[in-house]
Amino acid sequence: MIRSGSAETAAALLLNFGEPATPALDEVVPFLEAIFTANARLEPQETVEDVALRSRELARRRAPGLVEAYESIGGSPLNAQAADQAAALQTALEARGETMAVAVGMQFTKPSIDEALEQLRANDPDTLVLVPVYPLCGPSTTVAALTSVRASLRQSGWDPRTVEITGWHRHPGYVRHRADATRRTAEDAGLDLNDSDVRLVFSAHGTPLRYVRDGSRYVEYVEEWCHLQSEALGVRRWALGYQNHSNRRIEWTAPSIEEALRSLTETRAIVVDPISFMHEQSETLVELDVDLAAEARELGLAFHRVPIDHEASMFIEVLADLVITALGGEVPGVPELRACRCKPGADVCFNGEPLGPPRLDGNNS
Repeated sequence: MIRSGSAETAAALLLNFGEPATPALDEVVPFLEAIFTANARLEPQETVEDVALRSRELARRRAPGLVEAYESIGGSPLNAQAADQAAALQTALEARGETMAVAVGMQFTKPSIDEALEQLRANDPDTLVLVPVYPLCGPSTTVAALTSVRASLRQSGWDPRTVEITGWHRHPGYVRHRADATRRTAEDAGLDLNDSDVRLVFSAHGTPLRYVRDGSRYVEYVEEWCHLQSEALGVRRWALGYQNHSNRRIEWTAPSIEEALRSLTETRAIVVDPISFMHEQSETLVELDVDLAAEARELGLAFHRVPIDHEASMFIEVLADLVITALGGEVPGVPELRACRCKPGADVCFNGEPLGPPRLDGNNS
């Protein structure tokens, strides 16, 4: 393992999606355009020019609504929280005797992956640990982010040793961290998650079904995560819904989170856990706290949402475990590493066989 003071040095790159920090069209439109371009294979075009034109049109169409959403929350806090995580991770690694630079690279906003790599290159590390802050591995998040790093390194001519981390939702510390947050939310609301009229609702970021049909195991991982959390909480009944984006005429994962709520007959209160998110952002602060909360009120449901503690010590220690494991260190209690099923050649992956066959209906009622 690479140690401080040895001949070899390491650095860590936290990979994330990014969101515009200010609600301005000149930030939101390029952000959306980049996302649509990256996912252009969902709607095949004949030429690169066709892709660029359609992505630009989609971005301009959706931007006003997203600007309004960002204005309602004063801009997205995602980027600032990601920077906080990087600083906390660097401190946690130093406490374990691993002194290294830690930077954040965003897929679709600044600081970009190119900028983050340039920052880390100044430290001249021998090894670069790539850490997607996406516990549930998906094609447009984990896999795409790692692929972007590879492309950026080739373009820059920098060739450090790289260690890729992919799926890590099975880390026991992460399971405990999220279960504790859900338990506290229910207790603070005076709710028993096993009462017949109370339901735990897992809200996952939706993904286009084409990705699933093309081999993505994201739905399996979401289903597995719900099982892990329900077991950790001792909860017998739960529901799952997906936060889909209907701005594109494609098939998305089912059921949608709105459909999941409408299926909860004889329920008076829900505790919503946004399982795909490591920060507060528009998809938690607007899509859930505003839009879904309004849907719940119309259905007569008391709405409670599990907050995301992005700097919780347990979560930061999970990230530190990932980095240390990637560098060859042994961390007690960490699951056995498996060959990655989503990105062949990745070095650190805890995703084993799913606990049971995936159910695309996503409802355990």
